[in-house]
Amino acid sequence: MSRKAIIAANWKMNMTPTEARTFLDAFLPKFPEATGVDIVIAPSFLTMPMAAAQIVPNAAVDISAQNMSAEASGAYTGEVSAAMLKEVGTKYVILGHSERRSLYGEDDAIINKKVLAALENGFSPILCIGETLEEREGGKLEDVLRGQVQGSLAGVSAEQMANVVIAYEPVWAIGTGVTASPEQAQEAHAFVRSLLQEQYDEAVAGATRIQYGGSAKPGNAAELISQADIDGFLVGGASLDPESFAAIIQAGVDAA
Repeated sequence: MSRKAIIAANWKMNMTPTEARTFLDAFLPKFPEATGVDIVIAPSFLTMPMAAAQIVPNAAVDISAQNMSAEASGAYTGEVSAAMLKEVGTKYVILGHSERRSLYGEDDAIINKKVLAALENGFSPILCIGETLEEREGGKLEDVLRGQVQGSLAGVSAEQMANVVIAYEPVWAIGTGVTASPEQAQEAHAFVRSLLQEQYDEAVAGATRIQYGGSAKPGNAAELISQADIDGFLVGGASLDPESFAAIIQAGVDAA
């Protein structure tokens, strides 16, 4: 089954509004029209309104949030609701990123509530899963991924899965400069797809897009995206430079 690649920039806690404007002034003209891939940029919450004003009118690029509260409103200091994100034109929401899991204690149950809330509010969740180096070396890769997929997608219907993107991010390859080999990445992506077939069916497994999220960069993007089960990238550090991010996208366009 043919799946449209999706390449997303996760700026994390980088890019002030001023810096983002400079980035977008350089980046957006490179892709003035829709391409063969979905392009997504996820600024910080504070930078989103300014970035969205530039991004949303561009047919080739969508905007994502880096996180979202599962609650609709109320006494949740520091949180951001679906209604707030809708107002700035958000389409995607990154949920379950390894940094949210490890630094802020978000477990599969918390992430599951956010995934369900995102879907109920018309967003496409980018659900992050992945193992640590200790888990991989300890032979727990499959158990970890199975638990994360089953737990984070509990109660998500087959129909709703049409709007879910999964990002496989080996935690040991995030921000370290170390990248899983194309063979390692493909093996993990194929396993995740098999989990989706177990949990849903062959149609859902074949249609769900699975990104690679471990130190993707211009030098390895083409080889990674040529793998059968890799449908794009969730890009961290390499997305902070417009030329670098554009080169990764071009690898996806060339492979489309």
